[in-house]
Amino acid sequence: MNTLNIRQTVVELCVELSHRGHFSGTGGNIALRIDAAHIAVTPSATDYLTMSAADVCVLRLADLKQVEGERTPSVESGLHARVLRARPDVQASIHTHQPVASACALLGHALEVPPGPLQQSLGRRIPVVGYAPSGSGWLSSKLARALRPDTNAYLMFDHGALCCGTSTATALQAVEDLEALSQTLLLQAIAARSAREPFMQLALRRVADALAT
Repeated sequence: MNTLNIRQTVVELCVELSHRGHFSGTGGNIALRIDAAHIAVTPSATDYLTMSAADVCVLRLADLKQVEGERTPSVESGLHARVLRARPDVQASIHTHQPVASACALLGHALEVPPGPLQQSLGRRIPVVGYAPSGSGWLSSKLARALRPDTNAYLMFDHGALCCGTSTATALQAVEDLEALSQTLLLQAIAARSAREPFMQLALRRVADALAT
């Protein structure tokens, strides 16, 4: 099984997500489908800017047994496996701590997606998966219950977001679209609160200005 190209794709995608501000340090992870039985997953606790294709782990999708790679796989491998098992159409699963979507996840409310291109990318509604410890079977089970065939983005309370797609390009686009939608909705919420609470307007304007930059 020749996996070098797809493992290198994992590295390049991690670097791209880092440059776009969606990954930071070692915060975030990716799984790409290799074939019906195997996935490539980012290694645990490895700086994306020093990662090599040899560091990327190849796991059996059915039981997460490691078959290639020099490092320990991400603790979120089970999270990605749930997506890739449930959605045979999905080729890429990306877990981020992207800043604005992560802030929306802390609010604990599902996001309604307006009709148009964003619905095609993300789905009609982005659910919130309840909190569970990182890397736990409890978290992956909660995500599994939220998965829908027409939904490509999920907020995880106090744990960022997960986006998926039928290709690496569509999964990356979902990450970008989720961040843009989150910014729009958060700015709307700030404006509504400012109208309700005039005494908070100055502080809320500073937050809105920082968010808009």
